[in-house]
Amino acid sequence: MQKHWWHKATIYQIYPKSFMDSNGDGIGDLKGITSKLDYLQKLGITALWLSPVYDSPMDDNGYDIANYEAIADIFGDMSDMDELLAEAKKRDIQIVMDLVVNHTSDEHAWFIEARENPESPERDFYIWRDKPNELVSIFSGSAWEYDEPSGQYYLHFFSKKQPDLNWENPQLRQKVYDMMNFWIDKGIGGFRMDVIDMIGKIPDQLIDTNGPRLHDYIKEMNQASFGKHDLLTVGETWGATPEIAKQYSNPDNQELSMVFQFEHIGLQHKPDSPKWEYEKELDVSALKAIFNKWQTELELGQGWNSLFWNNHDLPRILSMWGDTGVYREKSAKALAILLHLMRGTPYIYQGEEIGMTNYPFRTLEELNDIESLNYAKEALEKGASIEVIMDQIRQVGRDNARTPMQWDTSKNAGFSISDKTWLPVNPNYKDINVESALANPESIFYTYQKLVALRKTQDWLVDADFELLETAEKVFAYIRKTEDSSYLVVVNLSAQEQDFCYDFDRAEVVIANTELEPIADQGKLQAWDAICVKVK
Repeated sequence: MQKHWWHKATIYQIYPKSFMDSNGDGIGDLKGITSKLDYLQKLGITALWLSPVYDSPMDDNGYDIANYEAIADIFGDMSDMDELLAEAKKRDIQIVMDLVVNHTSDEHAWFIEARENPESPERDFYIWRDKPNELVSIFSGSAWEYDEPSGQYYLHFFSKKQPDLNWENPQLRQKVYDMMNFWIDKGIGGFRMDVIDMIGKIPDQLIDTNGPRLHDYIKEMNQASFGKHDLLTVGETWGATPEIAKQYSNPDNQELSMVFQFEHIGLQHKPDSPKWEYEKELDVSALKAIFNKWQTELELGQGWNSLFWNNHDLPRILSMWGDTGVYREKSAKALAILLHLMRGTPYIYQGEEIGMTNYPFRTLEELNDIESLNYAKEALEKGASIEVIMDQIRQVGRDNARTPMQWDTSKNAGFSISDKTWLPVNPNYKDINVESALANPESIFYTYQKLVALRKTQDWLVDADFELLETAEKVFAYIRKTEDSSYLVVVNLSAQEQDFCYDFDRAEVVIANTELEPIADQGKLQAWDAICVKVK
């Protein structure tokens, strides 16, 4: 198998509105990101994935793009983007752009022309029908919006201000590839592809994802843009199975580097229920089965996976499956060790490396997220209580991940000097912040730093096979095995003591959040113990 730089990379996701505000308007920006590159270099990451910074009316925080080749005013301008690329390059950090090509903003020039002139070529860049069918929007309600001037409905699987693009139109596809090459020529390190599995939709057949021409489009995209370069490309593929993931990421297929699959994230929700019906406790047995499937069925050389707990659309993993009380630091380290020693490219979401948690939202007025607000409106109309709705949003709402980064103990956690930040700062910032994490050699930050360094230097993290071990229910243990060496990873995913005995001869401790001797001597794991040892 040909090795690429991204096989040994760790990627750090930045949500630009919330990372660092350089000009005091309460909103993060590109200069703010540039000012923190030394911190990211200290963490050791290989690349930054930026959530969208393109020109946008911000109906969905930048995932509604009005101009792919311009920067949103709130983030700066193209010279600030060029500066970020140049300064990141000096520190051997790549910039991965968010590619949002399932839809645009309704303020994009293409859609304005399509609306105003039904005879224009741009009309066919979008999906219009005389009558709606039963397709529904991910953001609630029908996926069809009536456009009075032209007397037709257009498709939008997200906000009505995010009309879906018609990928059956070859002119549209070429415009997308030209735009991608514009960014490749600027020197970016790759693309994270937003809901890429939806571009092959066939609305008349009620097919929204994994349409029959999806992989033809991605192969064509590869040939027309990034395939000529050694770039990281990762597709957001909510419905992927290991077999589908192989289609995307098998090098022979010439499609993408890897996928984001979300099967483990599905355990946050009750089976066959909407996202808002959340599970109060992690089913560790189910988690083990899912990771075992992806680690063993997506074989080395036939495909590649990403590894993540958090992103901009998900609640903070510590609040969901960790312990935000006594064991906050230990459980954060345990979750990191468990994930980062598997096969795949790990992703860290901003603040994860210091153990940031969900926000204690009290009222709808504190929210910004269109998905949460639409859900609350719909639920209230159906008679749900505001107490139940707020509990659900506090648990699984997207704004949990988007509160400002916590840098220090000063005003607004050092994120902004503004009197009002675009989302409120978590009140726990006096205890949880970068400054105190860097000052404490035992902090979560340094566990992440070590995991990032191991990924760069230890070939077994890429090459070794994965074998799940039979253990107590709350214990997740696996072996990574090559021809010459084996590594045992053991994590107690609970605050209770667990039995764990092993009969391997230990060669050396690779990383741990605990003292190893009690485990070896007594066969007991204490709350949230996590270790990796090289074994003979």
